[in-house]
Amino acid sequence: MATQHPRLVAFDLDDTLAPSKSPIDPRMAELLVRLLGVAEVCVISGGQFAQFTMQVIDNLVDVDAVTLTRLHLMPTCGTQYYRSEEGTWVQVYAENLTDDQKQRALAAVETTARELGYWETKTWGPILEDRGSQITFSALGQAAPVAAKTQWDADGVKKTALREAVQSLLPDLEVRSGGSTSVDITRRGIDKAYGMTRLAELTGIPLDDMLFVGDRLDENGNDYPVKALGVDCVAVEGWEDTAAFLETLIPVLQTVSR
Repeated sequence: MATQHPRLVAFDLDDTLAPSKSPIDPRMAELLVRLLGVAEVCVISGGQFAQFTMQVIDNLVDVDAVTLTRLHLMPTCGTQYYRSEEGTWVQVYAENLTDDQKQRALAAVETTARELGYWETKTWGPILEDRGSQITFSALGQAAPVAAKTQWDADGVKKTALREAVQSLLPDLEVRSGGSTSVDITRRGIDKAYGMTRLAELTGIPLDDMLFVGDRLDENGNDYPVKALGVDCVAVEGWEDTAAFLETLIPVLQTVSR
């Protein structure tokens, strides 16, 4: 049973708060601002900070600097952490890869993708990205339309095969499924569970008082480490499910906070 009165609610981003790589809907923006009024809020996802800015921050309206201090941003699967201080977003930590780790990761994922026949010629943006603390492979490019990404690997077989093959080449690093067409590579042991654990340490809010909402809580999903950590989770299939859940949760938290 999910925590009834969480002090902090954490969310995945793509397909949980917004369609993949898209800005949050005005309805979701309003709900997040309302939620910030009664709880701490965290967004933890595989994207870079710039993506969080475009999808979330730039779309929050009627939110003041004090309220934003309750918003915790954890890009690249929790390998980075940002807080708002006096209206400016400040990086608290970054678990960056070394140059050697980056080079080996980039080479391993490209070579394997080509060998498996997953290196596409028609793409939207770069296939490989160095995000500092994470190397990301996006089969169709970062800006691929949602429909194309959904069709590329509907059953997840391609992504799983790629992840397993690359992991065997990089035993000292962590290779995991990312979004619908992506594979993420970070330092070993650095995943969303690591991010949530660090968040508990840095905020003083116990994991038992947190709630996580995500669309990939299956065993092969990048949200699963949070569930395995023991954090109460709510599974959704899209941002509309998340919005419906928040419309039920927020009034409960508002009653408790009075």
